[in-house]
Amino acid sequence: MRIGIIGTGMVGQTLGSKLVSLGHQVTLGSREKGNEKGLAWAAQAGPDAQAGTFAEAAAFGEVVLNATGGTVALAALRAAGAEHLAGKLLIDVSNPLVFSPEGQVSLDPVNTDSVGERIQREFPDARVVKALNTINCELMVEPGRLSGEHNLFIAGDDATAKAEAVALLGGFGWPAEWIIDLGDISAARATEMMMPLWLRMMRHFGDADFNYSFRRPA
Repeated sequence: MRIGIIGTGMVGQTLGSKLVSLGHQVTLGSREKGNEKGLAWAAQAGPDAQAGTFAEAAAFGEVVLNATGGTVALAALRAAGAEHLAGKLLIDVSNPLVFSPEGQVSLDPVNTDSVGERIQREFPDARVVKALNTINCELMVEPGRLSGEHNLFIAGDDATAKAEAVALLGGFGWPAEWIIDLGDISAARATEMMMPLWLRMMRHFGDADFNYSFRRPA
């Protein structure tokens, strides 16, 4: 499959490398052509990896992943072009984290809106699925780092798009039964609001190798 990734940071590169290792062709997109991080990633990831602009990555991909920060996601996707997103599965991995000069974290938007919803509203022809935004990037592509069952969440308005996202996540090693479908895209509010807790837990544990695991009565 051809996959376009919007964003050349650690999350985008980690997802891209895993997808290439699974046999997909990946274009990692940045604001400007010739981005050093994108080019360096493509050089080491192999012949199925290339770097380009946001628009080139979105046009290339049969599936598009948004791996930018939540506060800049809309601007990045506008640069990618609505015409390049129409009809495609668009997996939004972002979180709207805002850090104060003192290091305190808040979210924007929050409570009555989410980045996932804003993306779906602005790009109504894209099939947006919120996923992977409640764990660190290494765990995204290697759930076996942790023992036992642990959970991912998805949210989106299009049932077929969510099924396609679950299949893609299965390639990363996530069993379908570990993935919890929270319903329509408004559920992105809840998963984005988990991030302040996640950051506190990271400080508590001293690293990011953890995840949520939900238990039900036997």
